[in-house]
Amino acid sequence: MMRYQEEKEAKKEAFRKYLESSGVLDALTKVLVALYEQNEKPSSALEFVQQKLGGPTVSEYEKLQSEISDLQTKYNELLSKHEEICNELEELKNLNTSPKDRH
Repeated sequence: MMRYQEEKEAKKEAFRKYLESSGVLDALTKVLVALYEQNEKPSSALEFVQQKLGGPTVSEYEKLQSEISDLQTKYNELLSKHEEICNELEELKNLNTSPKDRH
């Protein structure tokens, strides 16, 4: 049982060191201090943190999701048109190949 606790503590410590060495702890601390120092607290603490860390706000995220959906639709339409034109080209090639050319 004691060995399990030691392993668990070692994992926690290794993870803490990883967060510290990668700058995560500093970044989170700075953001949380900035939030604490706000005279008027934002309506969404989560959006505040996301924005300070460089991520999109909820509305920006929704806009990006919508843009992705629109672009996927356009891509599918263009791909379909491309396949259609490729098929037409193949048909034209076959029509233009005379029987004597095939021998």
